[in-house]
Amino acid sequence: MQVSYRNRFRLLLNPVIQMKATQAWRLVMKDMQMMLASRERGHLKKPTWIIILVSLVSIFLVLAYVYPRQNSTACYALSSNSCEAISIWLPPLPARELTDDEIASRVVIRDILKTAPMISINSKIAFLFLTPGALPFEMLWDKFFQGHEGRFSVYVHASRNKPVHFSRYFINREIRSDEVAWGTISMVDAEKRLLANALKDPDNQHFVLLSDSCIPLHDFDYVYNYLMYTNISFVDCFEDPGPHGSGRYSEHMLPEVEKKDFRKGAQWFTMKRLHAIIVMADSLYYTKFRDYCKPGMDGRNCYSDEHYFPSFFNMVDPAGIANWSVTHVDWSERKWHPKSYQAQDVTYELIRNITSITDSVHVTSDEKMEIQIRPCLWNGNQRPCYLFARKFLPETIDKLMLLYPNYTSSN
Repeated sequence: MQVSYRNRFRLLLNPVIQMKATQAWRLVMKDMQMMLASRERGHLKKPTWIIILVSLVSIFLVLAYVYPRQNSTACYALSSNSCEAISIWLPPLPARELTDDEIASRVVIRDILKTAPMISINSKIAFLFLTPGALPFEMLWDKFFQGHEGRFSVYVHASRNKPVHFSRYFINREIRSDEVAWGTISMVDAEKRLLANALKDPDNQHFVLLSDSCIPLHDFDYVYNYLMYTNISFVDCFEDPGPHGSGRYSEHMLPEVEKKDFRKGAQWFTMKRLHAIIVMADSLYYTKFRDYCKPGMDGRNCYSDEHYFPSFFNMVDPAGIANWSVTHVDWSERKWHPKSYQAQDVTYELIRNITSITDSVHVTSDEKMEIQIRPCLWNGNQRPCYLFARKFLPETIDKLMLLYPNYTSSN
């Protein structure tokens, strides 16, 4: 880990500063006690008050500047808001000097993002299925794809068992796959593997990551127009200060990944081609998450698939992502895994309720459990948030096949 000269200077001075600050504090408190005693005797003069007040303010200003406000015990000795109040009067800290690897990475990313998108009549959406084996909703997707040949591509990453296909759209669409363990970097590796294979086709202009439990909520034309005619990627991203968010951050990621840039989000993304390319070009930030975002590392359960893409895009192109996922999932049960839909849950009303949602909701994992609600904006206009939904159990296939033409007909 590289440390700037300024940070090295701070580290070297920490014991000295702390000792001096302690001594200064004791002197101030001693003076305050003397003042109070003197005040009763009426011997204290106004200039002494002014000198002590200026000294006290100066000590806090110096300590607040030397220590970053999130680590400053001097600020919080008064109140939780004192750091923010003091920082208004302080000169801004100089920008951190980027490492050579960061400069090289940012140059490549910047030039890629400057490339104009090329949408044409041949443009396709690549549907990337990340599955352990069989696809229980393959025939539902077959209905979804019918009549739209030439406007989509299918890629299947089967991490355990080679699936037997029943739809012509899925036959011979498996890519070379590897084992995937939940919560590990192997999940991100599989996603990148799907992206790499799909990028080989120059007509693929948008990329959708789906699981074996995902279903479409709209007809193909609606989904195609929603994704193809927007200039952003639908990558989920929000700041969670709690133990399941920033609490998973490791300082081993410094200097390239700072805690203030660490984000969380669902892994189920859609991504425009330029973003898919910069994901494939990135090794610097990927390596940080591969090495230091692991389950059980340093007493933390950090899951790369929930943090790498949100943090990466927050750092390199925050304005280029929607900050929500177009794949709906129900976390209302407040468990480690989202609600699984059974056959009795599947109704026309359930699907219509999901497709009518127009706000994205995030809940922080700290004691406040802050609910963050934001409108789902499509090219500046509020639109329904979700194109797909999960987790549907295989037993729901018959009811979904029966309902599909009805719940998409009014889109």
